[in-house]
Amino acid sequence: MRAAVIKEHGDLDVVTVVDDLPVPEPGRGEVRVQVKAAALNRLDLWVREGWPGLNLQMPHVICADGAGIVDVVGDGVTSLQAGDHVSINPSIVANEDPALLTGLDNQTRNLHILGEGVSGVAAEYVVLPARNLLKMPDDFSFEGAAAAGLVYVTAWHSLMTRGGLRAGETVLIVGAGGGVNTASIQIAKLAGATVYVVGSDSEKCAKAKDLGADVVHDRSVDPNWSRAFYKLTNKRGFDVVIDNVGQATLNDSIRSTRIGGRILIVGNTSGPKVEIDIRQIFSRQISIIGSTMGPHQDYVQVMNLVFNGDLQPVVGQVFPLSEVKEAQRTLTDFDVFGKVVLNLNE
Repeated sequence: MRAAVIKEHGDLDVVTVVDDLPVPEPGRGEVRVQVKAAALNRLDLWVREGWPGLNLQMPHVICADGAGIVDVVGDGVTSLQAGDHVSINPSIVANEDPALLTGLDNQTRNLHILGEGVSGVAAEYVVLPARNLLKMPDDFSFEGAAAAGLVYVTAWHSLMTRGGLRAGETVLIVGAGGGVNTASIQIAKLAGATVYVVGSDSEKCAKAKDLGADVVHDRSVDPNWSRAFYKLTNKRGFDVVIDNVGQATLNDSIRSTRIGGRILIVGNTSGPKVEIDIRQIFSRQISIIGSTMGPHQDYVQVMNLVFNGDLQPVVGQVFPLSEVKEAQRTLTDFDVFGKVVLNLNE
């Protein structure tokens, strides 16, 4: 079986495609999927590089996101049958975990993300719990479904469930081109918010406008975006600020948030450690809300909006599986707007 794997941690050279992995067999409650498309996330870059405490069984199959066709169903599975087209929820929770009974199955220490602590989906076949699969329309593209998974459930849970976004509010999104941010632009607009975006160049700002952003700011022209937006909002600031950049931008995001506003954080692409003036937090009554992934009920809700056409995944570039190194390089260099996807049919 062909798959994109790492056999050790390191730079791009450790990413390779193998063709000798065994085809997995589904157990009770499990389903084998023939994967047609898999999508990369920045998580794949961090896993490739490794971190203390990350102990993987090598070779390790990469990628959290995928979509494909049901190949074989295990005993006890009645919700799916061979031939069904399915998208893959990338959050893995053990059958016995009490969080599954709460509806907040992402709030457990036993949460695993495909391609991170457990084997990923950039393989010809994968075996997954049936509950991780969502039937999708036969005419919906596998690339689009794969591109949506992790970033759309992450954005939906952060904005709607944790952030409580309401119609009529103002939202500032720090960054235009990443998967979570392109999802957040569309979700915020669908919710009835006015959306402002900081982009790194004019091209990404224009694409953010195409996705529905009401106002964009090109930081390559004016890097002091927090001051510009402070003036633009008549010194009020924004109801909600989405900052997944972290170290380089969080203080500007705090300055951009209105009194009583919220900052939503699901990532830290520029680094995790930030020195802040906590007086700005308590004196202006700002809430900083962290969020990771999303429960299955949020995954189902947002993916059905995707399948219905209310939200449209942004596929930036598609590579054949054999070009996985180039796909990771493209993501590393931020040389893409939207998601990087692997086509496993090529």
